[in-house]
Amino acid sequence: MTNRLPLQNTPVITNQKQELRLAMIGSSSGNGHPYSWSAIFNGYDRPRMTAECPFPGIPAYLNKEPSDSFGIDGAKVTHICCVGDGGFTAEHVAQCSLIPNVVADPRDIIGAVDAVIIATDAGHEHVARARPFVEAGIPLFIDKPMVDDLDDLHTFTRWVNQGHAILSSSCMRYTKEYLPYHLSTNDLGELRFATITTPKSWERYGIHALEGVYPIVGPGFTSIRNTGTADRNIIHLKHSKGVDVVVAAIDDMFGSFGCLQLCGTAGHTQLVFKDSFYAFKAQLVDFIKYLRTGTLPFPYAETFELMQLVIGAIISRNENGREVQLEELI
Repeated sequence: MTNRLPLQNTPVITNQKQELRLAMIGSSSGNGHPYSWSAIFNGYDRPRMTAECPFPGIPAYLNKEPSDSFGIDGAKVTHICCVGDGGFTAEHVAQCSLIPNVVADPRDIIGAVDAVIIATDAGHEHVARARPFVEAGIPLFIDKPMVDDLDDLHTFTRWVNQGHAILSSSCMRYTKEYLPYHLSTNDLGELRFATITTPKSWERYGIHALEGVYPIVGPGFTSIRNTGTADRNIIHLKHSKGVDVVVAAIDDMFGSFGCLQLCGTAGHTQLVFKDSFYAFKAQLVDFIKYLRTGTLPFPYAETFELMQLVIGAIISRNENGREVQLEELI
């Protein structure tokens, strides 16, 4: 793998004065990002969202925000297409999140928008969802996880190294509660151990846990072992800095999303993810900054390593808890 991006530091969108037109694409079961992310850009119909959104947690946190929290300068979601198994319609998202154009086929937005957000968390679908836009040269933001198998990771890596503008992340990279420890863990001494928890499946939500820890410990994971089951994933990761990380991804553990513990030679801390709106907005702002500047908010090599970890844990679980070395997944 090469760690370059030919477009880096060159604006992806060359007309700096235009308001960027974004398309929100896709739907997947249990994922309400088309509603929430579109609302962050556009604002929303508060009575309709509150009464009708099929994900009650979304209006619960949107309604806490003052009206001037909504909007990202220079960008709007102008098109929506909800092909997928999410159980909601593009028309309804458009009504709730003030999107003017609904399309039936995602390819219909080619030529009408400046960038695309693929708002689904089913990694195995993302190469197929992304391909028409990559081939059309349209910049992409892809919801976590970008992939969940090695062939698809190699496909995205090839596209990135060909110069296609692609960004993918978890909102947990932007968790407000964790940010002080992105800057320094010196008060903990040398970091030795970390744990983090998440509900839902490893395939969809494991990346949330991984990307919550990753900006704190940095790159350099060496191996991963999953001794759990499909609905109770217990993962042990080893890092070259001498840090062991344990992730628990348990299907119904909704009361313990984003509980992070950091333990060092001189101290420890426990942190809990709470502010969804802050994390989502910061994540989306970084995508718009990338389009305007061409500068990635973090190297693609980090995304590559995180996807190795997602994939490695699946391989380990399928092979009865074998410790998988990351060097196997190049």
